[in-house]
Amino acid sequence: MSMDEFIGINEIARIKGLKSTRSIRLAINQGKYIAREVEVNGGKSYEILYSSLEPEIQDRLDEEELKTTALVPFENKVNFVSEHAKLAALAKVDIVVALNNLRKKYPTKKEADSVFLDLYNSGMYLPQIYKFVGSISIGTLHRWVKTFENYGTDGLLQKRKTNQQGEYNTILNEEMKQIFLKYLLHPNKFSIGKAINLTKHILEKRGYENIPCNLTFRRFAENFKKNNYSKWILFREGEKAYHDKIEPYIERDISKIEVGDVLIADGHVLNFQIINPFTGKPTRATLVGFLDWKSTALVGYEIMMSENTQCIASALRNSILNLGVVPKVVYQDNGKAFKAKYFQNIDFDEAGFNGIYAKLGIKSVFAKPYNARAKVIERFFLEFQEEFEKMMTSYIGTSVENKPAWMKRGEKLHRDMHNKLTKNYIPTIQETIKFIDCWLDYHNSKPCPNAPQISIKQCLNSVQKQEIDKNILNDLMMKTEARTINKHGITFLGMHYRSDYLLDLREKVFIKYSLFDLSKVLVYSIKGEFLCIARQVEKVHPMANHLGTVKDMEQFKQQIQKQQRRFKRVKKEFLKYFPKEKAEAIEIEQGEVIEIEKFEQTKTPLKRKLNFREQQMNIPVFNADYEKYEWLMKYGCTNPEQRKWLEGYLNSDEYTNLYADCEHNEKNVFDQEGVYKNE
Repeated sequence: MSMDEFIGINEIARIKGLKSTRSIRLAINQGKYIAREVEVNGGKSYEILYSSLEPEIQDRLDEEELKTTALVPFENKVNFVSEHAKLAALAKVDIVVALNNLRKKYPTKKEADSVFLDLYNSGMYLPQIYKFVGSISIGTLHRWVKTFENYGTDGLLQKRKTNQQGEYNTILNEEMKQIFLKYLLHPNKFSIGKAINLTKHILEKRGYENIPCNLTFRRFAENFKKNNYSKWILFREGEKAYHDKIEPYIERDISKIEVGDVLIADGHVLNFQIINPFTGKPTRATLVGFLDWKSTALVGYEIMMSENTQCIASALRNSILNLGVVPKVVYQDNGKAFKAKYFQNIDFDEAGFNGIYAKLGIKSVFAKPYNARAKVIERFFLEFQEEFEKMMTSYIGTSVENKPAWMKRGEKLHRDMHNKLTKNYIPTIQETIKFIDCWLDYHNSKPCPNAPQISIKQCLNSVQKQEIDKNILNDLMMKTEARTINKHGITFLGMHYRSDYLLDLREKVFIKYSLFDLSKVLVYSIKGEFLCIARQVEKVHPMANHLGTVKDMEQFKQQIQKQQRRFKRVKKEFLKYFPKEKAEAIEIEQGEVIEIEKFEQTKTPLKRKLNFREQQMNIPVFNADYEKYEWLMKYGCTNPEQRKWLEGYLNSDEYTNLYADCEHNEKNVFDQEGVYKNE
């Protein structure tokens, strides 16, 4: 019915089941409907605009219109004519026309009909029609001729009566159907055969004697499934299966967003083992990733032992730094970790919200629970599983059923081959990150699904970079650990981190770190104040001067220089409190003098100075040049050879790097006897 059509109030009253039109007239006067005044039988009445009526009244009017305008009664069976039946009817018409033409050439119809039938059934005459229709009898031929003369082509159509959609004629009564459907639609998903057996058992207990056969029940079940598929899925498999298998997808126009506008976040439990850096044991970690919807590139991720807010925050930090843009919207999972207070307080739209997204100007959108098809990142993880995870030597499968052959019981051949080829190698987190980055380079070289003419990487690089304040990201999103400062600085993951600022501290601090860059950690006080950046200590060659390379020697020199500089600074601070000048005697009041008995003091014998021969015998074996230099500084030179060596060492690069800036080496001279001393 047209939206601008007017309906009489008497018709509307009938549809509503009202005895009079009084209430409708009252509603018109109150402005509830759009109506016009018309003359009826010398009086006045009203007609109401169709579009202003209630939706249920519109549906009733449309239904009645359909019933009245249908070619066949709405509630009756309909005649269905297939395409095959239409072609068969046309072939029959051709046969009848060919027979009538042949009859004109023979004196009698009987003779002509006999000749035509022999020619047609031989397959030589009208071969194409014969292949389609097949052989016919004289009786069939005469019936077709008579039907065509009386009813034309429509009379030759084979029409069969069919039921309405979903309707199925069966000998099963309503009680049988209800019992059978009870088991057929059970969430435990009984098979059709099992549901039939249970139904027949119940019917026997209720006194039924003539129970239909299994085929009758099976045909009913198959028909019910075909015509009630949504019920079949919902009742047997649940709501998630209903949403995934029945509900149509929402078509989204990706061209309306740009790279960096929307990031999709989700967690994925890795299907291979890595070494837990905190325990040193193999475990399955969680990868939390942020995928750019436009380019379908994984712009940032983090690996943690469990999905938590810190992991998600660090992954978002990496995403923003890699992308160079703060996203406008983050579309993320409905998990507890994502909805933690760390990310949201009450409402993202509230003024004064201090959450991480609000500070960065990001709008958060949560997906419906278990709605995998709404997240593009799920397709990425499927590719990640097939192309990357299955290539890892520590791959253990997605489930117990899908674990690799070498992990199954009794598979000694596969287990021995796996051990021989892989050596039971399990990667660390840092190694895993390198492997993932290599695979991402390959993945991003593929054509972009949303822009097939360019690659994923090219689409990703089209974003306009922004100026990102890394300090804000570091403060908000790096993972935090509590540590106590000791002699070695800060110990974390079996490594030492030091800074000159930490020399005087022996207290508990917080460190912020990223597994993607363990060369440094950010150190904060318990109150949250930033203290310094502690860098990882580089280990040096134990015998750098003798067995190490030039690089090893240089690293060793730099370590010595650092120690000397630290000591010099501490010494200067010390001299501020204890200057070199002689301290003045402190005058004190003399008290009562107590006389004590005098005793004879035993003199300590003086240590005899070693002669030249004895000094030569006591010279130690030096492992490095700086050790020899330190010994000569303490005991002096005893021969011209030592003085010559010392003169050469004072002009060497090692001396310049290690001792040139030291205070006790600024005024070194030789005395008249050639002994090296400090002024």
